[in-house]
This record gives sequence, structure tokens and C-alpha cells, in this order.
Amino acid sequence: MAVRRLGLTRDQLAKFLDEHEQIRQFELLFTAVDELQTEGLDSVRFDAGAALAGVNKLAGVVAQLAQDGAIEASNALSVAQAAERALVAIEGLAMVGATLPPKVPVRRTVGAWHDMKRQTAVAINTGQRAKCDTIDIERGVWRDSSEDVFYVADAGVYNIEFSAQVDSNKGSDSELWIWLAVNGSSVAESASVIRVKGNDGETVASWNFLVELAPNDYFSIIWAADSLQTYLETFAASAFAPAIPSFILTVTQEA
Repeated sequence: MAVRRLGLTRDQLAKFLDEHEQIRQFELLFTAVDELQTEGLDSVRFDAGAALAGVNKLAGVVAQLAQDGAIEASNALSVAQAAERALVAIEGLAMVGATLPPKVPVRRTVGAWHDMKRQTAVAINTGQRAKCDTIDIERGVWRDSSEDVFYVADAGVYNIEFSAQVDSNKGSDSELWIWLAVNGSSVAESASVIRVKGNDGETVASWNFLVELAPNDYFSIIWAADSLQTYLETFAASAFAPAIPSFILTVTQEA
């Protein structure tokens, strides 16, 4: 059956609708009502609340618009009839809404790990991967058996964050570098350096990397120190605070 398009412009709709969202939803509403006869509920995509508010307002102003000459009388009748169909359609949607299939939640990739061992440098000024001996969360991302390589299942942009408890038993200052490696290669311009102030100069290194990864790509956090007496340290729980991991790593998919 041929569908007659209504002759109302957005300016005319604005005479009785207060908000832009109501105008937009009202336009979608009339399209949806005309399509209900042939396409069914699966094709309807509109905000019933906003559209219903517009329909209720429409009922009181159609006659006035026709009287003012904004639309022809025959077109006003079409508008009124469409409004009646819209009200019936919205009521029907409300009645069957509980039986529509639920939305499937989008899987959110997230991972969290930490390590409760002291991690020492194998040699000065030599990069090595930071380890995590404990899995906290793994959803769409996982740590391999080496405890220092982490894989993602899906392509996307990932936020990789870490926290390293750095310490030293050296009498003088020392430096420690940290950077990101992806698929076994250091990421250009990703390094930072911190200075540890002498013996028992505990400090925390913590920042993040935002990186685009492909399915089954892997990454590691690399660190190096200019002294074998500088390391990632862990501390036992005290009477007032929980234990301190030597290294904490989290990753979330942002896009």
C-alpha cells in the first residue's frame, strides 16, 4: 500500500514541540508507524517517551494549525489520523516490550595482575620485563606462563597502566627507567626515568600508555636500573595497611 508522506516541516513541528529531540523523535515516529504494517517491531527505532509527548501535544494543535493556514485541512486530517495510529502503536510497543529479546552486553576487555616478590636487575642498564605472579582479573586478555608477557584477544585501543614500588639499598642516588614493549619491540618514545634518593629511598613509579593493538598482540612493561642495588620491592602488611606489591598492572579496552 502506498504511504502518503506528511507535509510538515521542522519549522511547523516547532510550533507545538518545545525541544529539538522531540522534533527528531516525532519525525522518526511517523516513519515507524507507516512501516509497522509491513516491517514489524524489529524495524522500529525511536524513543517512545519523547515521541508520545509530541503526539499528545499534537492532538491539541492540529486544528489550530489548519485554521492558521500552516497546513491544508486535508493534510491536518492526515496528521490527526497518523497521530491516532502512533498512539496505538506506542501502546502496543509498551505491551510487548517485556517479551522483546534482551540486549547482549558488549564484552569489555579488562585485566589486572600484581606481583609479591622483590624483582632485581639482572645487569645494570639492561632492560627486563616486569613480572606479575598473581592474576586478579582476566577477561579478553591474559598473561602467559612467563608471568611477564600479556596478550589481548581483540583489536582495539587499550589503556595500559602500572604501578612499581621502587627501592634501593645504595648509599647514593640511582636511576630507574621504565618503558613499553609491544610484540617484543620497544615502543618508540615511551620511556621515562625516575631518581631514587639513596638508601631506603622508596618511591612509586606509576603512569599509563594508550596503544592500539591487533588480535593476539602482546605487550610487556620493561625496566632497567643503573645499579644492581636498585629494585622493585614488596612489603608485608602492617597493622594499619595491606601488603604492598612490587608491581601492579592493569589493562582496559577503551575503543
